[in-house]
Amino acid sequence: MRCILFAMVLLACAALARAQQVLAPQIEAFIVEMADKHQFEPGALRRLLAQAQPRPEILRAISTPITTLPWHEFRGRFVDAARITGGIRFWREHAATLERASREFGVPEEIIVATIGVETLYGRNTGTHRVLEALVMLAFQYPPRAELFRSELEEYLLLVRESGFDAMLIRGSYAGAIGIPQFLPSSYRRYAVDFNGDGRRDLMKTPADAIGSVANYYKSFGWRSGDGITVPVELDPGNAQALVGIGILPQLRVGELKRLGVTPAAPVDDGAEAALFVVESEAGPLYWLGLNNFYVITRYNRSINYALAVHELARELRARFRPEDKNQSQE
Repeated sequence: MRCILFAMVLLACAALARAQQVLAPQIEAFIVEMADKHQFEPGALRRLLAQAQPRPEILRAISTPITTLPWHEFRGRFVDAARITGGIRFWREHAATLERASREFGVPEEIIVATIGVETLYGRNTGTHRVLEALVMLAFQYPPRAELFRSELEEYLLLVRESGFDAMLIRGSYAGAIGIPQFLPSSYRRYAVDFNGDGRRDLMKTPADAIGSVANYYKSFGWRSGDGITVPVELDPGNAQALVGIGILPQLRVGELKRLGVTPAAPVDDGAEAALFVVESEAGPLYWLGLNNFYVITRYNRSINYALAVHELARELRARFRPEDKNQSQE
């Protein structure tokens, strides 16, 4: 009995020491801010943040993201047999939910499926890093994007408080993205929906909520139902650099781009706004027009490679999915 009491005293002393522990100045300032803005109890928050262990592998991962690969290498990893066959299976299993999400939000089923496929291989690879540790590491030890991740850490702490999650148990990507659709905490709070009606927004274990949330995300960023996404083009490479340099936000009308020497390889409305972008194939640069919906995909992930992979995987899935597959839905 004395041993048990002694152990309990030691644990209590350790907890008190963590509460009184002075962390790095920027973390202490963050604790004060969270207490002032959101009424967090400083001692409890200090104890929580003191549990976050340094993870240098997170800094290595974010410094060399896979999205920086040449397009032909990136495409080979994400528009592959596993994601095509897995996507058809996922679509078949959740056909009714996908059809409802597409109807309610105006986003095609294949875009929803492809996004989840590129992100986590349909929920199979949702990340192994403690989200709290990833966000603490990036917020306070990664200056290039410290402001973003400090904000995401704030959002994460609010999310776990609102949802009753255990802040130390949730695992995700090296960037702190969570669940089947890999939402950052701010996106989880703003765009996640309870799509199966059970009273919870569960992106970690509930495919229906993930499906509805992806569709809601795209709609919130301006997805236009029925519009195109990209159009391959030809142009004089000498004119390309200036047009690509304008950026990925569609700003020029297709008719104007045609007058500047851009020749679309498929029909597209001259009045549509578009942006010119380029990716590297094994044979050299490939030029495309990105329309509004392509830009919307880049709001999910700013990488052009990422958005084009989602688009091309979606086309592969749409080409292979058969209407009769919907009758095999297990929902």
